[in-house]
This record gives sequence, C-alpha cells and structure tokens, in this order.
Amino acid sequence: MGRIMAIDYGRVRTGLAVTDPLRIIATALTTVETPTLLQYIKDYCTHEEVDEFVVGEAKRMDGSPSESMQLIEPFVEKLKETFPDKKVARIDERFTSKMAFQTMIDSGLKKKKRRDKGMIDQIAATIMLQDYMRC
Repeated sequence: MGRIMAIDYGRVRTGLAVTDPLRIIATALTTVETPTLLQYIKDYCTHEEVDEFVVGEAKRMDGSPSESMQLIEPFVEKLKETFPDKKVARIDERFTSKMAFQTMIDSGLKKKKRRDKGMIDQIAATIMLQDYMRC
C-alpha cells in the first residue's frame, strides 16, 4: 500500500503532507515553491510509493468556488495527466489555514515562528489529510 499525499495548493507556495505507508498517521512533509511543485512531486514519487493525492478545494462560506479555484483546477488537470494511474481526490479546505494557525498557538510556538507561512501551509495540508483519512 502506498502513501496518500495532501496538497494545499497556493499561488506562491504549496504545503504538502503525507501518510505513512500503512496510512495510519498524517505528517507534514514540506512547503514547496508552487512553480516547482509538479517536479517536486515527480521526484518524491520516484523515492516513495504514493497511490493517491488529495487536493484542497477552495470554497467560499456559501460553498461556491473561490477565486483560487482558477489556479487549482489547471494544476489538478496536470496532476491527473502526469500520474494517470493515481487517484486524485478533492477535499474542502475551508478553515484549514485558520486551524493551522490556532494549532501553532496551542502548541506554544513563539510569535516569530508563527509568522512562517510555509509552516502554516504544511500544517493545513496535514489537517486536510487527517480529515480525508477520517472519511
């Protein structure tokens, strides 16, 4: 059984999280500059077995797609083309960044460390992955 990789896609940078090979634990992986994201995923998949991707769906409070979806949808299509043998699932990502920031506060991180947007993206991807694994 391969890992599941969660992708919190952003305009500038993208947070990634993965499961362990048995799909029991979700762990933050890294934050990647978005222009290099697809290459990073290709490289990662040559070293680790990934069976499935989970990509966040950016929605407004009323459930309609947000403006970010114009960036996310083309990426999802490229991901499907690049990895036709892997499942690509979608999950609502509303509130994950706020939850990630609150997690940083609750864990006692200093204010300076909480300004690290890359860490917020990684934690948001981990939250998405945990939610997906519960379904």
